[in-house]
Amino acid sequence: MSGPGSDSSLWIWLVPALFAFFSYGLGQGLVKKWVGDVSPAKFCFYFVVAKAIVNLGYFALQEHPSLLEPEGQSFLMMGTLAYLFDGLGWVLYFESIVLGPITIVGTLSAAYPALTILLAAQFLGESLEILQYAGVALVILGCIGLSFDFSSDRQEVGPPSGVARPRNRRWMILAGAALIVWAVAQTLVKAAYSLPGSSDANLAVCSSVGGFLTLGVYAFYRERFALIRSIGSIQQAGRTLLPMGLMASGDLGVIIANQFGPLSLVTPITGAYPVVTLLFAAFILREKIHRLHGLMLAFVLIGMALATWIIPSS
Repeated sequence: MSGPGSDSSLWIWLVPALFAFFSYGLGQGLVKKWVGDVSPAKFCFYFVVAKAIVNLGYFALQEHPSLLEPEGQSFLMMGTLAYLFDGLGWVLYFESIVLGPITIVGTLSAAYPALTILLAAQFLGESLEILQYAGVALVILGCIGLSFDFSSDRQEVGPPSGVARPRNRRWMILAGAALIVWAVAQTLVKAAYSLPGSSDANLAVCSSVGGFLTLGVYAFYRERFALIRSIGSIQQAGRTLLPMGLMASGDLGVIIANQFGPLSLVTPITGAYPVVTLLFAAFILREKIHRLHGLMLAFVLIGMALATWIIPSS
C-alpha cells in the first residue's frame, strides 16, 4: 500500500476522472443557470451534437483499431449496448424530473455509484481496501446530501405552469430505473475493455451512436418542431451547446478513465461532480451555500482522498 504519487498507474486514470469531475460539474452549473430558457429535449438534442463533435474529434486524433476488424466486433457491440443503456438512463431521468420532486430524483441518481460498485464486485471481480471503501462511502453519502435542497424557500421543479402534477407515482419507477440503468451501463463499459480489439477511441464512437439512438430519438419525439425552430437561434445554440459540450467532454474523460482504472473508484469520483456545481452556484450564480451542504462537500473531498490514497491490490 502506498500513496498516490508513488505509482504512475494511478494518475493515468485519475487525471481523466478528475477532468470528468470538473467538466460534469461546470456543465451542470450552466444547465442550472439556463434551464429556465431551455427545455430538457433541447439539452438532449445538443448533447447528441456535442457528443458527435467531442467523440468523433477524439477518434480522428487517436490511433485506434479499424472499426471493421472482425475481432473487435464484440467490443463494439457491447460498447454500443452500454451507451444505449446510458442514454436510456438520461431519458428516464428527464422524464422523472418532469413528474416528481427534483430533490428526491436527484438523491436517487446520486446513489447510482453504490449499485455500480456492487455490480463491479459481482461481475468484474473488483475489490478495494477497507479505507477505499470508507472513502467511496463518504463520496456517495456526500453526493446524496448535496442533492437535497435544505433551504426553507425551496421550489420544486415540476410540470409547466398551469399543468397539474400527475397524482401517480410513476416518477419513482422512472428514477429508480435510471439508477439501475446507469449502473449497468458503467459496468458494461468496463467489461467491454476486456474484449479483443478494445479501444477508448472506438468506444467514443459507440458513445455517440448510443446517444443518437436514445437521446436524439427522445428529443425529436418530445419537441421535434421546437427543435427545428431553435436551430437557427444563436443564443439558444450557445446556451445548450456549451454546457452539453462540457458534459460530452466529461463522458470522454470517463471512457478514458475506465480503460485504466477500477470502476469501483472511477464511478464515485466522476459522479461527485455536484461538488463543482455547488461551488459554481455559490461563486457564479451567487447562491448561498447551506452549512449542511458545506459538510457534504467536506465528506466528498475527504472520501476522494481516502479512495485514491491506497492503490488497489488488483
